[in-house]
Parts: sequence; C-alpha cells; structure tokens
Amino acid sequence: MPFFSDRARHLLRLHAQRNASDQWPILKRRVATAAGAVLLGLVALAFARASDLAQELFGHALARWPYAPLVATPLAFAAVVWATRRWARDARGSGIPQVIAAGRSADEQAATRLLSLGTAAKKLVLTVTMLLFGASVGREGPSVQVSAAIMVALHRLLRVPITAGVLIAGGAAGVAAAFNTPLAGVAFAIEELAAAYEQRVAVLVMGAVMIAGMVSLGIAGDYVYFGAVDQTLKLHRVLLLAPLAGLLGGVAGGLFTRVVLGFSDGRTGWARALKARPVLFAGLCGLVVAVLGVGTGGATWGTGYGATRALVEGGEVSGWFGPAKLMATLATTLTGAPGGIFAPSLAIGAGFGNLLTALFPYSPPGAVVVIGMVAYFVGVVRAPFTAVIIVSETTAARGLILPMFAAALIADWVSARVCQERLYHGLARPFVAETEGPPRPAGAQSSSSS
Repeated sequence: MPFFSDRARHLLRLHAQRNASDQWPILKRRVATAAGAVLLGLVALAFARASDLAQELFGHALARWPYAPLVATPLAFAAVVWATRRWARDARGSGIPQVIAAGRSADEQAATRLLSLGTAAKKLVLTVTMLLFGASVGREGPSVQVSAAIMVALHRLLRVPITAGVLIAGGAAGVAAAFNTPLAGVAFAIEELAAAYEQRVAVLVMGAVMIAGMVSLGIAGDYVYFGAVDQTLKLHRVLLLAPLAGLLGGVAGGLFTRVVLGFSDGRTGWARALKARPVLFAGLCGLVVAVLGVGTGGATWGTGYGATRALVEGGEVSGWFGPAKLMATLATTLTGAPGGIFAPSLAIGAGFGNLLTALFPYSPPGAVVVIGMVAYFVGVVRAPFTAVIIVSETTAARGLILPMFAAALIADWVSARVCQERLYHGLARPFVAETEGPPRPAGAQSSSSS
C-alpha cells in the first residue's frame, strides 16, 4: 500500500510538471501579445501626434510662404525617395504589402527583415517627413507595418515562435490604434492580412486589438475620427444613390489600382521609362502635388483630414477637391516613398460623395458623402467589410450601415472588372520575390514599389 501511494504521488507530480511545461509557451505567447499591443498602442499615438504636428508646421510655413512648396515639396520628394532607396528599402510604400509578404514567405529571416524595428523607425521618420512637406499620404498603412514589427520584436525577445497570426494580430491592432476603430482592425485582419483565418488567429487578433484600443482610448479619449453623422436616407434615395456611388467609386478606385500596379510591375514601356530615374521622377511628382496644393488653396495637402471632416459634417468644399486629391495621391503613391493611402482614399471618396450631393439635393449632404467614402475606398482596397466598419466607426453613421454595404458590394464588383488583382496583394509580390531570392549585397538597389 505505501508503494502504491508513492507511485501515485510520483505520477501526479509528473503530470503536474508536464502540464506546467505545456502551459509555459502559451503564457509566454500571451505575455508577448499583451505587451506588444500596449507598446504599439503607445507608438501609434505618438506617431499620430508627430504626423499632426508635421502638418501643423507645414500649415504655418504655408501661411508665411504660400508658394514655397513649389520648390520645397519636389526637393523633399526627391530626397525622401533617394534616402528610402539608399537606406530604407524595406520601408518604401504603404507598409501593408510588407506584412502580407512576410506572412507568405517561407524564409523567416528574410521575412522578419521586412518587419525589423530598424525598418519601423525609418518608416515613421520618413512618413512624417513626407507629411511635413505636404505629401498626400496617410499614417494607417505605416502603422500596420510598425505595429507588426513591434509584435515580432516582443515575440523574438521572449523566444516565442513567430507565426502568421503574430503578424496579423500586430497589423490589425495597428489599424485599430490608428483610427480608434477596434472592429475595423478585426475586419481588416480577416479581409486583407489573413489568407487562412483560423480560430487561434482570431483569438490572438481580438486580444491584441482590444488591448491596443484600450491604450488609445485611455490616452486619446473616446473620439469620432471624422465627426459624427446622425442622418439617414430614405429607401427610394438609397436605391438610386448606392448603385451610382458604387459604380463611380468602383471605376475610379479600380483605375487607381490598375495604374499603381502597372507602374509597380514596370512591364510597360512608360513605366520602365519613368522608373529609370526614380529620384528625378519623384521630384516631378512632388511638383504635381505642389501645384495641386497651391491651386486648390491647400485642400489636397497631407491626409485630407480637414476637408473630409468638413464634408462629413455638412460643410462646403470645392467640387474639384475629389479629383485633385486623387491626382495628388496617385502622384505621391507612384514615387514609392513611405506613406499610406487609407486616409487619402477616404478623403477622395468624400470628395466624390460631395459631387453626388448635387444630384441628391433633398438628401442630407453628410450621408451622401459617407456613401461616397465607402464606395471609393472599396474601389481601391477591395475590402468591403473593412470599409463599412471603418467609415461607420469613424463617423458614427450607424444608421447608414445598410446603404454603405450596398454601395460597397457594388463598388467591389465594379472594381474587380476594372482591375482583377487587389492592390495590396499586387504590391506585396515584389517583397515576396525579394524574400525568396538570393541575399542582396549591401547598398544594392532595385526598382521601387509603391
């Protein structure tokens, strides 16, 4: 009997040790995810403040020297593109393609190079620099890459295996912290970052998004990014507006994607000719952005946040804002300089929605603008669920969710007819090729990708 008792105690002790050893990796993964989410939430807030400050400084400079951007902006574009190609190749463009490419790559070392802390730091500095000189870029795409890099760094520090779920969770939390939109972070993870969405990934994503959102909410407060819209639309107007907005947004967004991907691939003669001298081309694009900014009285500078908020809240903005902002964003994007297209795309959509208000004079202008925002954004990124959630969370337009979904689905279908490949997945191909190819010699250069 004593022998049996000792044997039982020994088996129980072995079972407890085995359980403890099994639980330790899980605990480390949870600690890494929670710590990463807190840190990236703080970084996202600091990045937002630096971006706002850069735009404020640019505005002060404009007030004193209104025509200075005609010289300063082209020079800044050329300098940033040169610096990116020379020292920060993995920081070029939006940042979302890098996260997608890292998740697809079989080479962990090459993939994590795209998401290193050094690359993240360069991304932040260069994006803020672009905003300092009026570039039509957003901070949401860069926030995705930076947030994924922070997640990777914390997991490596704690020696936790880095899976696709880690990258997805970091990127999703970056969207949530940048816009103060937790649901949009989850939607973005499903539609853009996750090729195969599993239950384990879902828990990881929601945990990271929740923590990052709480950090943002606790410091920045409960705010609505673009202002609140409490109007609704009558059914007979929805039946006219949603298809029209979906068609316009799908065509315009699809053409934007087609041009950007065609330039990125460099398969056509015009793209090869322009990319042969990237720094000079960047300077010319900067001149286009400067002329548009001066010509529109400053409406197209930066993220377009001010004009978008004014339109959402029923204010008046020139009808040229939407087309001009589209050209400024396209010119900026083609350079391959660091910076995102989320906020500029929403601004362009607001501009096109503003054009539609003339056709619907008896509908609330803010509601029509919101439908336009969703339609164009979907036309570019082909993520209807993400678009509806982002716009509904950034405008509090919950009464317009069904019209937004109708416009989004139509825009998605139309955009796919114009350009079959989705923007971020197409832009991820060069990064995937780089991670699968032979190691690059130091200082080596290749064509930039937006």
